[in-house]
Amino acid sequence: MGNSTLNDMTLLPGVDQIVAGLAAGSSSSGQEGKAKRKPLKSLYLKFFDTAPDGKSRICKLCRKSYCMTTATGNLGKHLNNRHPGYHQFPEGPSFTPQNTIHTTMITRSKKPHVPVRARAQAQPQVQIQTQPQIQAQAQVKVHSQPKTKPAVDIDHVNWLLLRWLISSSLPPSTLEDNMLIDSCKYLNSSVRLWPKEKVQEITLEVFRSMKEDVKASLQCINSRLSVTLGFWTSYEKIVYMSVKCHWIDENWVSQKVLLGVCRIPYPCTGSEIFQVLRDVLVTYNIDSRVLACTHNNDQHSIDACNELERELKSRELPFCYIPCAARTLKVIIEAGLENVKPILSKIREFILQTNSNQEMMDDFKHWTEVYQEGSWKLPFDNSANWSSDYNMLDVVKKAPNAMDNTIKKVEEIFGPRDWVLSSAEKSMIDSLHSYLEPFFKTTTNLCNCKLPTVGLVFFFMDHVFELIDMYHDKKTASGMSKTADNFISKAYNIYTFTAAILDPRIKGELIPETLKSTSNLEDARNHFFRDHSNTFQAVGNGHSAQGTTEEAGAFSFAEEIIRKRRRVSMTTAVDELSQYLAEPPAPISTDALEWWRGHSSRYPRLSLMARDFLAIQGTSMDPEELFTSKGDNFHKQHYCLPLSSMQARMCIKSWMQSGYHFNFQSTIIDFESLVKSATAPGDVDDSSHLHN
Repeated sequence: MGNSTLNDMTLLPGVDQIVAGLAAGSSSSGQEGKAKRKPLKSLYLKFFDTAPDGKSRICKLCRKSYCMTTATGNLGKHLNNRHPGYHQFPEGPSFTPQNTIHTTMITRSKKPHVPVRARAQAQPQVQIQTQPQIQAQAQVKVHSQPKTKPAVDIDHVNWLLLRWLISSSLPPSTLEDNMLIDSCKYLNSSVRLWPKEKVQEITLEVFRSMKEDVKASLQCINSRLSVTLGFWTSYEKIVYMSVKCHWIDENWVSQKVLLGVCRIPYPCTGSEIFQVLRDVLVTYNIDSRVLACTHNNDQHSIDACNELERELKSRELPFCYIPCAARTLKVIIEAGLENVKPILSKIREFILQTNSNQEMMDDFKHWTEVYQEGSWKLPFDNSANWSSDYNMLDVVKKAPNAMDNTIKKVEEIFGPRDWVLSSAEKSMIDSLHSYLEPFFKTTTNLCNCKLPTVGLVFFFMDHVFELIDMYHDKKTASGMSKTADNFISKAYNIYTFTAAILDPRIKGELIPETLKSTSNLEDARNHFFRDHSNTFQAVGNGHSAQGTTEEAGAFSFAEEIIRKRRRVSMTTAVDELSQYLAEPPAPISTDALEWWRGHSSRYPRLSLMARDFLAIQGTSMDPEELFTSKGDNFHKQHYCLPLSSMQARMCIKSWMQSGYHFNFQSTIIDFESLVKSATAPGDVDDSSHLHN
């Protein structure tokens, strides 16, 4: 495919030309009538036929029948209301209903008006005009000139539609939908959409091209990487695993990229998962650079990570795997909600009906104002996730009177509804709401956190574990505690300890007590000596000391003066680590990566270690996808795509979101230029669509 494939395009070359042609070639019936002083009767009646029985008139445009005695003024109202711009239509028996419909649709796309050229012909006498009138007429004449637009480039349309399919996670067969084809043909009859076979072929080629770009970019990273695993089952009952890679670049910016979406063959045990994961790592040539893997807490995933750990340690490569904290937190919350699920079902039914009935919404809002029960965002969130469940508890807790009165009105009109909560149920909800409020704040913080490092995640989880110990319902607390203990046994290790202390907000003071130990600290020191103490790298930008700028050198000199004034010797690597741990943690609102960007010159060796360990993920998926309605769209996409499209489409979509170019056989498709070529074809250079 060459540059000649993507020419300037215009999606609607015909509409404006048709309208302009009508304006240039037709005379206004209204103006002609005024000049020749014809009666209104002849103007309207020529659009009506006399019925064979002679007792009625039939509209030529829509075949509506009127009594013969109907006043011509009413016939005129019919034409004005049902057929705006009727005076521009052709006349006579050869005028067909099909032409009527097409011309009417085009005319309605613009406000009905008398064509400019016809208005000028109807005024032969010379009139004195003011300067503003002359300027206005000049502007109207300029805009009335028909525009010359190039023909639609079919490939342009198909490339844009392909991007839409990928971004919306739609199957290739979408382009064979008859209604979509008819819509495109209506815009321009020359448009021919690619068949699904070609769409699939091009998509796979784009996937292969972009995959090479991703692979090349990963080879330029000079720090260790971490991966996360996600699993789901599609409508075809196929189990998929996604593998994402995470790292911190030389500018202290957190990066991630989707490596693959792979089918896990039956029986989907740890061996199958391990083999697929290993193949992905080898394909991208990063199998010797992975430091950690965060999985979805499933036993099969644990077995797969066990096998990977054994293989890497046999090559004397460090590696650890940890469970997903977000999924653990979800299980804990579900255990807390277990006793109120029937009550939540009743509240959810009320919420669903309120969202679908504007009158109920207005009624609920009215009663919240009457009882001063706060301001509510309507419609309510009724998705199947934790934030929605908590929102339902919130309604009962904070607006019980508004809810009761809204239900009462509905029951007066439609009869009894099983939505009313008893005093005991309200009391249970009130108590549970108070207990779960810190859980909701925790999940909200995780969702809004720019970088949920292992240290920060453990800090929140430690608080959750303390709440479980204080819960009065010992039976429910027992199940929650079991989940918490299981997480601690699998997540707390030397690697996560190191990642936690290298978070400047956590260090040793805010780290969980069960994770903080002398042996872990010694292991961290040994790892520091072994892998980082002999490497010197300045200013945290990835360049060696010889490559530092003058400004960076001045900053390092200033830091050297500060260290002397503090009377702290930095002659050995261990002193660098000791001083970092001796200083108090940064405020919890601090951006951890920004902190390291500013302090990497003070801790040149330790900053290298921080880049490796801060990339370890505390969750295997974005908490927003798990706890809020944002995840609903992701779940739908995961479910609906077929095997032939799943990997290519999901990877291309993710890669474009990560900033990689849409690449087809070493040619970059510039969608922004394609869109500009449709809106302003004269301003876009043909060569700007492609970048070789």
